[in-house]
Amino acid sequence: MRLPAYAKLNLTLEVLGRRDDGFHQIATIMQTISLADVLEIEHDTELRIECEYPDLTGDQNLVWQAAVELGKAGNVEPNARIRIEKHIPVGMGLGGGSSNAATALLGLNALWGLGLPLERLAEIAAGLGSDVSFFLWGGTALAQGKGEQISSLPALPTLAVTLVFPDLVIANKTAAMYSKLTIGQFSDGGVTRQMIQALTSGQFVKESVNGLVFNAFSEVAAQSYPELTDICRKILDHGGPVMHLCGAGPAFFTLPSSEEEHHRIAELLQPHSAGVYLVKTVPPESCGLGSLPVGT
Repeated sequence: MRLPAYAKLNLTLEVLGRRDDGFHQIATIMQTISLADVLEIEHDTELRIECEYPDLTGDQNLVWQAAVELGKAGNVEPNARIRIEKHIPVGMGLGGGSSNAATALLGLNALWGLGLPLERLAEIAAGLGSDVSFFLWGGTALAQGKGEQISSLPALPTLAVTLVFPDLVIANKTAAMYSKLTIGQFSDGGVTRQMIQALTSGQFVKESVNGLVFNAFSEVAAQSYPELTDICRKILDHGGPVMHLCGAGPAFFTLPSSEEEHHRIAELLQPHSAGVYLVKTVPPESCGLGSLPVGT
């Protein structure tokens, strides 16, 4: 079977404080977008992960770990061939690895005929990574705790999204970004609550949602990586929209007012060697269980 593994955006990302276990308590609203990897999953006599990127084929890959943990939960040998077609850039804050792991859980649960409920898959997902659980549902959702506590929200209408991929690699990015946060950058979840109100009011206004987009890592990114600030400032100086960080970055996004605005951004950023792509939001019925072939 061939399954899409969608990327995500964080419409809000608030860090509420540091937990006793060393992780951080967060409140974030995530949204799946149409940029997607593809997982091809079939029966085999052993577990094999194939990908054009050799670093993603070993036992450190979340897909491998997802297969092993699901096998334990279902009391079966985790034998399967899983080929990963990468389209989501690695390390950009779009959740590609986590999405791959969640998609593997869904696909293998069907392939092996385990019939484990979504709630059990979510328990396994939470042990793999903080945002893996979200991708079992997709669409628009609130994530709390470390990011593993998921509550679905009313789906956004289909919206265009401009993605910007800077020519920047940040080593150990998520840990590095969290380590640079100060207490002054912690918040109480108020922005996320306002976004939920905007999404559940029944009167969706794109400008309102765009105006509430917030990311706790924005200041850290601006201070640590001035090239990101240069990109955002160039867009603003030419009358473009505010750009927002994707997760812990370094990718950016905005909800463009028109296709023309998207093309203007792309033209402005040509000298920066940044990739600029136009994608769209993906509703929950196309994600998670909805992505499985009919009859599985």
